[in-house]
Amino acid sequence: MTRFVFLLLVAGVLGGCSLFSEDDNIEPPAELESFDRQVRLVSLWSRDTGDGANEQRVKLEPVVSGERVFAADRSGLVLAYELESGKLLWKHRTGLAISAGVGIGDDLALVGSSEADLVALDAETGEERWRTAVSSEILSVPRASDGVVVVQTVDGNITGLDEEDGKRLWIHDRSAPVLTLRGTSTPLVVQGVVLAGFANGKLTALDIRSGRQLWEVAVAVSRGRSELQRIVDLDADPVIRDGVLYVSSYQGRLVAISLQDGRMLWKRDMSAYAGIAVDDRQVYVSDADSEVWALDRRTGASLWKQGKLRRRDLTGPVVVGEYVGVGDFEGYVHLLTRDEGVIAGRVRVDKEGIQVTPVAVFGDRLLVLGAGGELVLYQLEPVE
Repeated sequence: MTRFVFLLLVAGVLGGCSLFSEDDNIEPPAELESFDRQVRLVSLWSRDTGDGANEQRVKLEPVVSGERVFAADRSGLVLAYELESGKLLWKHRTGLAISAGVGIGDDLALVGSSEADLVALDAETGEERWRTAVSSEILSVPRASDGVVVVQTVDGNITGLDEEDGKRLWIHDRSAPVLTLRGTSTPLVVQGVVLAGFANGKLTALDIRSGRQLWEVAVAVSRGRSELQRIVDLDADPVIRDGVLYVSSYQGRLVAISLQDGRMLWKRDMSAYAGIAVDDRQVYVSDADSEVWALDRRTGASLWKQGKLRRRDLTGPVVVGEYVGVGDFEGYVHLLTRDEGVIAGRVRVDKEGIQVTPVAVFGDRLLVLGAGGELVLYQLEPVE
């Protein structure tokens, strides 16, 4: 079945604008307001990683593993840097239109392409180990664990491959709805279990060695008269904390699920696709209108909401030090206080915007990759 891939503009469309109307009723992004600065983001180093996303909506997330940072660009370049200094350690040109990555696991650096290629590099040297074709475009970051590489593709399939040579071990076939958001959440791998969200609003647990389904839960139920109203994608990456799995869906719910048996602990109506972050007490989420929420981890009750960044196409949140960080479409990183959600810091990283969630490093450092390829490591410092 041909899969119609729908851009994230659907968030604005469903807010009151028809796809086919000549009237532009989409609410504009909030203008940035002055604020009481409490924290500065001081650049420790900055590197040009290449073409960046090249004006495409692709999940080119940087990743930190040990003392190294890995990044990729749309033109096929994969790079490894020393975390402390930003020194380039190696680079490898895949010759592919990279659409997801880099995933790190079991000494491999993994990237996926729009042409359905999966490439495994040696994480230490950058040497190519193998490449193989999967069923369709890869928009989620590949994972490697327990001798298996796991990759989810836009056609709804999840494939398990042998880490040594890339040969297929199993495939979990799940057809995608006719209309979906352009994106795929990245599966989690925990204690031999693959946890993956789908465009039909369901979360599935699979055995990593065999691909056998262990359990499944409906995070959201598709409702409405039109295909647009029935979109319930699980595009935000699920997050685990203390044996509880937190998952959100577009036009659906945010739920907390027991990792042991798939039992739903709490749920609340919320539309979100950008991402989730969790600390000891709270769950943070950027909703479909780019309002940032803090919810009680135990009950899902609202603790605060920050609406001054509304419609700024925010990334998922990240917990860094005493703050929550998000990036926006103009390339700004905003820091909010964890206790009240007050805007406390801001810096512009890349004029082409920020599409992927920043990465927290060692508690008070933040790694940010801009859509134009600018990779910056920041130190958070209080304003005296």
